[in-house]
Amino acid sequence: VQLVESGGGLVQPGGSLRLCCAASGFTFTGYVMSWYRQAPGNERELVARSSSAGGSTNYADSVKGRFTISRDNAKNTVYLQMNSLKPEDTAVYYCNARWGVYGYWGQGTHVTVSS
Repeated sequence: VQLVESGGGLVQPGGSLRLCCAASGFTFTGYVMSWYRQAPGNERELVARSSSAGGSTNYADSVKGRFTISRDNAKNTVYLQMNSLKPEDTAVYYCNARWGVYGYWGQGTHVTVSS
């Protein structure tokens, strides 16, 4: 099982980034896919979640209207489009796959929002 995140980096406030998470080794279409983040000194928190078919999404209040989660089940990939980025969005972003009690994590990708 692998979840490989990419797309992080340094961006100025107000800018955009698109994170990608490529999945392999499990039946992607059956899993709920989520993005979490963890800032230094903070606990890991849920950012966005997509149902297995992609028809239902949930967002943390802090990112509603700015971030969009989407998935391409044909490519076994989940995305996080992040717009209007703020310094408080700085964190390591992790991809998560969950099906019942089974869950997998990626290694994380760093996002730094700074001028």
